[in-house]
Amino acid sequence: MRIVRGLESYPPDAGESAVALGVFDGIHLGHRAILTTAVGEARRHGLMALACTFDPHPLEVLQPARAPLPLTSLEERLALIAETGIDATVVVAFTRDVAAMEPETFVRDVLVGRLKARAIVVGFNHRFGRGARGDAELLETLGVRLGFRAHVVAPLVVDGIPVSSSEVRAALQAGDVERAARLLGRLYSVEGEVVRGAGRGRTLGFPTANVKPDHPVALPAGVYVCQALAGSERYDAVLNLGVRPTFGETELLVEAHLLDFSGDLYGRRLRLEFLRRLREERKFPDIEALRRQIALDVAAARQGG
Repeated sequence: MRIVRGLESYPPDAGESAVALGVFDGIHLGHRAILTTAVGEARRHGLMALACTFDPHPLEVLQPARAPLPLTSLEERLALIAETGIDATVVVAFTRDVAAMEPETFVRDVLVGRLKARAIVVGFNHRFGRGARGDAELLETLGVRLGFRAHVVAPLVVDGIPVSSSEVRAALQAGDVERAARLLGRLYSVEGEVVRGAGRGRTLGFPTANVKPDHPVALPAGVYVCQALAGSERYDAVLNLGVRPTFGETELLVEAHLLDFSGDLYGRRLRLEFLRRLREERKFPDIEALRRQIALDVAAARQGG
């Protein structure tokens, strides 16, 4: 998949396209339906399958205090978009100038004019343009006027609820990584570099990889069963997300103990896929009590939680 960063970098000689439009934060099942609809439309009509997304998230620019935690980094988002068969993705830098564009102007000048959209695909709840005035109904009206096919993808329902990024976040904030996985269509994951920590895990008999994630982890503090991917190698893991209250610390850390692993991971990239939550993080009366609990956590992970 080709990645074009910025509308000004989009090649003027590119062919006509079917455009999937959205922020696509998290690439959940609903997003995948939008993207695959655009791919199908492109293949049927000899068009290029194009995704048009925004970075940063619009709320980070317009209402920073209300901006949600990202579900993926931009690079993860692009990799997930590529899995759907999209030919190219345009990453539009979201600014106040972009936010101020009238929806009709955005569709006419950007989507139809620059991206040569002959089909535009959005989700049922997508809003765009100044004051979020653009919606599916307006897009269908503009399609008739400007000569493109408008496709509005109906909500995809899981567990009786329409899939959305906000529902994914709600599941994650409750620590329900299994429900989040059903909404995402994959395991929730974070990725980052392994950095040096205090080395306490090794002294406890359970060495940990201290991961500096690419984006904040959208989960409450606690102990989780994970899969850890280091390159092509995969390991079962027990992960502690928290501040290590037994040691009186306050910095939130991601520490993963990889089962049946020995070696040095410092400086390497590690991907952590969350399977289930075992328990909350808590303060133990002494180091021995903490050691016993970690042993129980590891045993629970080996037995499937």
